Amino acid sequence: QVQLVESGGELVQAGGSLRLSCAASGRTSSIHTMAWFRQSPGEEREFVAAIRWGGGSTAYADSVKDRFTISRDNAKNTAYLQMNSLKPEDTAVYYCAATFGWTPALRVNSGAYDSWGQGTQVTVSL
Repeated sequence: QVQLVESGGELVQAGGSLRLSCAASGRTSSIHTMAWFRQSPGEEREFVAAIRWGGGSTAYADSVKDRFTISRDNAKNTAYLQMNSLKPEDTAVYYCAATFGWTPALRVNSGAYDSWGQGTQVTVSL
């Protein structure tokens, strides 16, 4: 079993930057992919970015491409989401998630992920 804890969410002005962290504990050797999703009130949870834990391949939603960067530090068992040029529409609760099985392509659907953190609130003001 893997436990995930997110941190770094806060209130920021439009155009600003934030870095979210996701610390993994437990059976971290079983992690294959880490991802970030987000959910706004009344909306479905949506994919943001994913990274292969061992190989570093990444995938991004079109809405965040060129603004957000996902990375990981295997020694610290931590994944990061660097968010630049933030917009009010980026306001959401951000969740990190992990899968334990290999897939040929990084998964973007939330149902493919096995473990989830509790989320961290990001609010972007005008």
